[in-house]
Amino acid sequence: MKLELGNFYVKDVQFGKQSKFENGTLWINKEEALAVVFEDEHITDADLVIAKPGDETRIVPVKEAIEPRVKIADGIPAFPGVTGDVVQVGYGKTHALKGCSVLAVGMHWGSFGDGIIDMAGEGAKHTIFSQLINICLVADTDEVEERYEQQKKNHAIRWGAHRLAEYLGGIVKNMEPEEVEVYELGQMIKRDKAIEALPSVVYVMQPQSQMEEMGYNDLIYGWDLNHFVPTLVHPNEVLDGAMISGSFMPCSSKWSTYDFQNNPTIKRLYAEHGKTINFLGVIMSNLNVSLEQKQRSAMFVANLARMIGADGAILAEEGYGNPDADFIACYVELEKAGVKTVGVTNECTGRDGQSQPLVTLDELADAIVSCGNVSQLIELPPMKNVIGELQALSRDGLSGGWAGDEKLGPSVRPDGSIIMEDNSMFCGDRVAGWSPKTMKEF
Repeated sequence: MKLELGNFYVKDVQFGKQSKFENGTLWINKEEALAVVFEDEHITDADLVIAKPGDETRIVPVKEAIEPRVKIADGIPAFPGVTGDVVQVGYGKTHALKGCSVLAVGMHWGSFGDGIIDMAGEGAKHTIFSQLINICLVADTDEVEERYEQQKKNHAIRWGAHRLAEYLGGIVKNMEPEEVEVYELGQMIKRDKAIEALPSVVYVMQPQSQMEEMGYNDLIYGWDLNHFVPTLVHPNEVLDGAMISGSFMPCSSKWSTYDFQNNPTIKRLYAEHGKTINFLGVIMSNLNVSLEQKQRSAMFVANLARMIGADGAILAEEGYGNPDADFIACYVELEKAGVKTVGVTNECTGRDGQSQPLVTLDELADAIVSCGNVSQLIELPPMKNVIGELQALSRDGLSGGWAGDEKLGPSVRPDGSIIMEDNSMFCGDRVAGWSPKTMKEF
């Protein structure tokens, strides 16, 4: 399966009379772009706002991030099962607008999985989205569940953002890209002897899927992953729009669609393929509710890894708390199967950093990369501009923020400054494999 990603590097975004890409500037006809959003009758109000790196701008509540893309072949949607029919992706040509993202932002309220992005100052250090030009779809919906609780049902705001991302990608559909990335991974067996002599590595992904009620989980080809069992997936499918974020998880722990599209772990494994490793592909697992379900999935993952001849595995979970049980169970079963495993996850060690980092641990899980503590307190100064609704952070229900605290007061102070947990920083822990964070040893 061969995927060619044609990249167009966006240096500026402006509104104009015509949607076009010219000399590094993406021009957007706002009226045309919003018409794509309003195709969903549940969208009651919407606007587009541009946020650029260095702007004294705070964006909240952020629900989703997507890289603008388009498939070149007619009839193939950029996000199958969401913006079009369920068809195979991961091959052919896709054009992408690099250096920018489409953000789905609530005009009012905020749900448990929503977060915050600061485009400048201390907060900008916590998320890579401060480094991108963000085309913010700021919208409201008549869907009660989406406004007050979780993203659910038709996912009006987030799926509107996916349609917008595909519309923007379409601007460069018939243009010649500045750069083409080629991702090609042949069959797993009967490879070149020199490649087969290298250590074989598989990437095990555990997207959020533990909610039995549909509408709270990540999607694959539009299919709710709660109905999924561990399956071999081609890494190109992850990079090419088959995976869609829908997670209800606290925001810093989430994988946005942008993270799936640009997954740095997959890209690094590709870069090392044939040099230091034999990259086998992706085992897409799931996160479950009961211990029995968790153990079953862990066994399936280990069996798949063993059957395809994996010597090693990188295991990454989306979320923390309950999902830690899936993460450790999978880790243990892989090790018992003889597959040397490195885990990637964040921690929940409390505001003082003294609690146990994961809900459950095991001696076999002896190589874990930490992406930070979700409970770490962060204080941020006021920003001149707010996109969305700042008070969304100061309502009980948004992860990491609160309406009131006996010692700390509300998350949003009268002057617009903020105190919150790392939980609120949009995709801030970067479990997908990239991070602006580092570690200090004391």
